[in-house]
Amino acid sequence: MADNNDALVETAVESMAAATTLAELDEVRVQYLGKKGKLRALQAELKSLSPEEKREFGKMLNSVKERIQTVLNDRKEALEASEKSGPELEAIDVTLPGLRTLPGHRHPLIATMEEVKSILLGLGFRYDDYPEVESEFFNFDALNTPDWHPARDMHDSFYTTKGNVLRTHTSAFQTRAMKQFGPPPLRAMTSGRCYRRDEIDASHFPIFHQLDVIAIDENISFADLKWVLYQVASSLFGDDVQLRFRPSYFPFTTPSAEVDVMFNGKWLEILGAGMIRPEVLEAGGVDPEKWQGFAFGLGLDRMAMIRHGITDIRYMYENEEAFLRQF
Repeated sequence: MADNNDALVETAVESMAAATTLAELDEVRVQYLGKKGKLRALQAELKSLSPEEKREFGKMLNSVKERIQTVLNDRKEALEASEKSGPELEAIDVTLPGLRTLPGHRHPLIATMEEVKSILLGLGFRYDDYPEVESEFFNFDALNTPDWHPARDMHDSFYTTKGNVLRTHTSAFQTRAMKQFGPPPLRAMTSGRCYRRDEIDASHFPIFHQLDVIAIDENISFADLKWVLYQVASSLFGDDVQLRFRPSYFPFTTPSAEVDVMFNGKWLEILGAGMIRPEVLEAGGVDPEKWQGFAFGLGLDRMAMIRHGITDIRYMYENEEAFLRQF
């Protein structure tokens, strides 16, 4: 009897192994485990057996059923996995070239910012980040901009809580740096986002980027400022760069100038600069009788637009892949 059962299991296993689809496997299942299957036919023999023989024969039938069911489950899992992956594998043409992964690169604005920072670091200036949400004191008062100044008007600035504002320029770092690093000499810079309530057009955006620089030491003059600006400009635009200094007004510098660069046959404004006013030095805890300093602020968005021929500042903020791939 045991030999017959082993032969039955072997035959069932061979039939299941020969099944190449789930449908064929189900036919094997019905053949052996179905209501009219071979195991059900064997169960019919129980009627003619004694109670003792029934127990032994029943155990043997259960063992055979479990062995067949185990092999059936394993074969079913294998066929299911094969049928899932088969069509996908057939669809793959291994002779085709692989998909190219495009490398990432820096945004033109970030690239310009990092390049200018690198130039100034090479000239001995240190770099630090400062708050974008700034107090009115550091953003205005400390920079010789009293509360009646037009820059304090609500139509120009974004106010948050009472006494705080989204910084309107990175110049807000100047007296912070003076207080932070103590007595001069000091050569410091920062960069980052600034905010003003501008109408959006090709050259204006409520968010823009600046880089601001200060240098404080004994006997610093406007000539030192011009030398640094020429070093920066020549690194960005070439050794034959031409700069033009136009008299201007900033409440925190005197004398003050706006600086233009000759680029593609045109004078283009790139920054504002000047000698730090005594009132600003005093607000930063620096004795203006002993120390002098210069400051300049560079519009990074405008600089990036000039260098890369970008005609609309809005392109810089749209995250358009076709635009960014050009740089």
